[in-house]
Amino acid sequence: MSEVDRLYSYKTILNGRRAVPRSEILKKLEISPATFKRDLAKLRNRLNIPVIFDKDLEGYKLDVTDSREELPGLWFSQEEILALLTIQNMIGQLEPGLLGPKLKPLQKRLDGMLASHGLDAQTLAQRVRLVHAGKRRLHIKCFEAITKATLERKRIKIHHYNRQTGITVERVISPQQLVHYRDNWYIDSWCHLRDEIRSFAVDAIPECELLPDGAKNVDPDQLRLAMSSGYGIFGGQAIAWAKLKFSPERARWARNEEWHPEQKTIDLADGSYVIEVPYSDERELLADVMKYGADVEVIGPESLRKSIKVAMLKSLKHYD
Repeated sequence: MSEVDRLYSYKTILNGRRAVPRSEILKKLEISPATFKRDLAKLRNRLNIPVIFDKDLEGYKLDVTDSREELPGLWFSQEEILALLTIQNMIGQLEPGLLGPKLKPLQKRLDGMLASHGLDAQTLAQRVRLVHAGKRRLHIKCFEAITKATLERKRIKIHHYNRQTGITVERVISPQQLVHYRDNWYIDSWCHLRDEIRSFAVDAIPECELLPDGAKNVDPDQLRLAMSSGYGIFGGQAIAWAKLKFSPERARWARNEEWHPEQKTIDLADGSYVIEVPYSDERELLADVMKYGADVEVIGPESLRKSIKVAMLKSLKHYD
C-alpha cells in the first residue's frame, strides 16, 4: 500500500466506530508505531484531518466537534471556505464563461458547507465586485488550448495578429507562463520562428493548434531577465531609466503607486515626487505618462522628453 493510500485509509477506519485503539490501527494497516506517529502528524498538519485521541475511550477518532468541513481529502474551516468562495467569485468575474462552468461542482459543495454554518453564498457574491477597464475579448477556445499547452508543457501553433503592422503570422511557440496584466492575458513564450523569447497578447490569437511535441523549457532566470527588466508588458533588457517628476498634488497618489519593482523614488522639499523606472520600450511608458497630463514632467532622458513632446503636439492638432 502506498503512503497516499494508507493516509486516506485512516478516514475509513476512524469513521466506523466511536474510537479505535492504536494496536488495531497498527494491525489493520500493517505499520510500525514509528510510522503511525509520522502518519498522525501528516494527517493533522498536511491534510488538516481532525484526528484526536480520546482518553476515556482509549482510542483515536475524528473530532466531531471540529468546525471544519470536508472536501475529498481536504478539510476546511469556515474562514477557509469563505476564502475559496471569494476566490471562485473573483475568477468568475475575471474571465466570465472561462473557469466558471468548471468550478460549478466545487461551488455547489462550498455553498452547502457555508449553509451549514448559517452563511449565504449569494450574499457573499454580491459583496465582491471587479471593475474592468480596457479589457479585450478573448477567443475562449484558443485561451483554453494555450493554458493546456502551458501546463502540460506542449508546443502550440498559433496565428498571431500584429496590431502594429496589421499582419497575421503563423508561428510555433513553447509557452512558458501566462500573465494577467491590466485586465488582459499574455503568454510569455519561446518563439521557434524567431528563436527568442517573445510575449503575445492572447486576444490577438484567433486560431491555434495544440501540437504533440514537447515545449522547449527556458531557464526561469533567463525568462525573468527577458520579460521583467523593462517597463510594463514589454520585455527585453532595460536600455534607459525614465525620471518622472509629479506635482505636489498628484504626488499624494503617486507615492502609493508601483511603476516597476526596481523603481527609485525621491521626495522633494516642495512636496513634489520623483520616480525613476527602467524601460526597454517606451510605448507603454509614454501612454502612462501622458495620462497624467500637466501633473507630471519627464526629467530625462532627453529622448523620452522629445517623444512625449512630439506625442503631445500631435494630440493638440486635433483641437486646432
